[in-house]
Formats: sequence, C-alpha cells, structure tokens
Amino acid sequence: MFTERTLVAHTRGCFVGGTSGAVSIAAHAAGGGATPGQGSVALLLAAAVAVGATAAGTRLSAIAVLTVGQILGHIALVLESGHIHVPSLAMVAAHIAAVGVAAVLIIGAERGCSIALAALHRLVPRGYTAPPVRSRVTPWVEHRPRTRRVLLPAAGLGTRGPPALAA
Repeated sequence: MFTERTLVAHTRGCFVGGTSGAVSIAAHAAGGGATPGQGSVALLLAAAVAVGATAAGTRLSAIAVLTVGQILGHIALVLESGHIHVPSLAMVAAHIAAVGVAAVLIIGAERGCSIALAALHRLVPRGYTAPPVRSRVTPWVEHRPRTRRVLLPAAGLGTRGPPALAA
C-alpha cells in the first residue's frame, strides 16, 4: 500500500518525466530546431523515463532535474540530424524558460497532491475495514462421465509394443 510520501514521489516523477519530454520538444521547436523524427523521439522518451525515475527516487530540486532533462532532451533531438551543434541563444533561452515554467507547474501539482491526500485522510476514517463478503455459492461439478468405474482401470492394461512378425 502506498503511503502519502511515496504516492507524491511517484506523482512527481510522472510529472517531471512527462513534462521534461514534452517541453523539450516545444522549447527545441521554439528555438528554431527541426521537428523530431522517430529515432529522436524514442531517445527522448527514454530520457524522459530516466528523468522521471530520478525525480521520483530522489529529493533533488525540480529545477535541477528539469535542467538535466532539458539537456538530455536537446541531445536526443540533435542526434538524429547527424551533427551536434552549439545551441543558439534563442534555443538556450527557450529551454531555460521551459525549465522555469515547468518547475512552477510541477511544484504546484506536488503541493496540490499533498493537499488532496490530506483532505482524503480526513474524510476516510483510519479504522475502516471492509465488511466481510458472504457467499452462498455451492461448488458445481461440470462433468460426470457415464462410464463404469470397472472399465477405467482395465483401459490401461494390455501389451504395448511392435506388432508380432507374421510367419
């Protein structure tokens, strides 16, 4: 069963990973980069999953994890073009703005999740146990063979082997 902290951490990891991948594409396009192909999207997805898992497993600041996510996202998007270039000033500004906006949204979502869980804890009593389920189902036997029980042991008896040679 999830505790409040693990649920918030998993939610944070999902938010950071998903936002990192989506914002990398948006910031890269806003900075004048090319649209990604299939190979770079696959690399970007792997980078977003790694960033999300890192964010869920540690308490690093959202800005630090998102910055690493933007760097990995930029590298993943550039690799398909065949050459690694120094990003332009507009692209760096777009990635920095993306980190700032995403960090504000993720911190707000994390606090909102904590508030919602606290409200849920007040609504559901702690000593709640589900009532037992009573069932009046009787076991049902599907198939009863009509053969005699005497024939069943005799069915396996007999010689087994190659046929006798005819003389």
